[in-house]
Amino acid sequence: QVQLVVSGGVLVQPGGSLRLSCAASRSITTIYAIGWYRQAPGKERESVATLTSTGNTYYAASVKGRFTISRDNAKNTLYLHIDNLKPEATAVYYCAARLAEYTDYTWGQGTQVTVSS
Repeated sequence: QVQLVVSGGVLVQPGGSLRLSCAASRSITTIYAIGWYRQAPGKERESVATLTSTGNTYYAASVKGRFTISRDNAKNTLYLHIDNLKPEATAVYYCAARLAEYTDYTWGQGTQVTVSS
């Protein structure tokens, strides 16, 4: 079991940066895979970035180079740092965790990121 609390969504101007946080109720290093998803208006939810318990990272092609996923083991917190924000990054961002391979994901609540001038 794990609970996820997401924070950090804001209104930001194009070109700006922000960091989203996902606080987990257990050690992130014990979680098989944890990552960020987003759902833009009128679109399906998509995977943005994933971090495995072994430290491997995976990014959607559309965000490589601008999005960075990281974790603070002492705080049991996952982060998503986004640079050079573009309007198409506007979406509700979610954190999700899979405790073991082939198990269901547990979802945190979403946080709204709006990129607009």
